[in-house]
Amino acid sequence: MAIRLEEHLRRLEEIVKRLEAPDLPLEEALKLYEEGVRLVRICEKSLREMKERVEVLLKTEEGFETLSLEEVLRRNQT
Repeated sequence: MAIRLEEHLRRLEEIVKRLEAPDLPLEEALKLYEEGVRLVRICEKSLREMKERVEVLLKTEEGFETLSLEEVLRRNQT
């Protein structure tokens, strides 16, 4: 998934560079903009999913306990 995210980010960089070109026809600019918006949404979704998978190590009396980020947040709210 990370490789795909990196590919999407590279493509977004290409799109931004192309959109900055003064000679870009309007129709092509619109297509690139639409592609960029789609890629941003995909990247945001990937990052959200990665965040949910993050695990946090907490030191306990028995050693270390691995918890999901969700569980850590739940415990901190109580």
